[in-house]
Amino acid sequence: MPRFFTPPIDGDRALITGEDASHITRSLRLRPGEELTLCDGSGFDYRARILETGDPVVLEVLEKLPSVTEPRAAITLFQALPKGDKMEFIIQKSVELGVRRIVPLMTSRCVSRPDPKSMEKKLVRYRKIAAEAAKQSGRAVIPAVLPLVTLEQAAEMLPSRALVFYEGGGRRLAELVTPADTEWAVFVGSEGGFSAEEIDFLTGRGVARATLGARILRCETAPICGLSVMLSLLGDI
Repeated sequence: MPRFFTPPIDGDRALITGEDASHITRSLRLRPGEELTLCDGSGFDYRARILETGDPVVLEVLEKLPSVTEPRAAITLFQALPKGDKMEFIIQKSVELGVRRIVPLMTSRCVSRPDPKSMEKKLVRYRKIAAEAAKQSGRAVIPAVLPLVTLEQAAEMLPSRALVFYEGGGRRLAELVTPADTEWAVFVGSEGGFSAEEIDFLTGRGVARATLGARILRCETAPICGLSVMLSLLGDI
């Protein structure tokens, strides 16, 4: 059943406007009487019937059900900016896997160093990718993509449990992650990884060093591999 995000739903009517309305009417060619699923970011799914197509699409809410697609653990991914379009791939796949927030990170070894205006344009693109991935994968929320931060700013945003994937070694994820952990921050470097000083900075603030094995993974591979293992250990995969 097609799935769309809406503003908060209150009552038995809902509206879909803009690009989604056009997609329903012109691309999917849905008609009054057909059903789809709505999500308003509150953790619930709404089964709804189309009353009118066009812009807006008007729907009757038939049923409200708790979403079963959201991981129990909230994971924030702090991803150091990679080159090219790698960040877009990382956002898409991490949203599909179940990450709750994505925070672009500027570190000493980032080759990509966009100015504020360029970064604002990137954020628009990143957030659109996150929304599309959330819709495609059946998420009940659209994970937030936050503005670019420094390592020092990231350290002020840490939950009780945090780890950094480090090619220089660390503990296995099976030693660090248990189903009792419900909020995590995960740090992943760019092409050059983290400097020794940055690792010391993070570990000095309680961030555990974690290994993904003896092989060195690309910066776009490491978050997908690490998140998959974590979510498995947390009982979500």
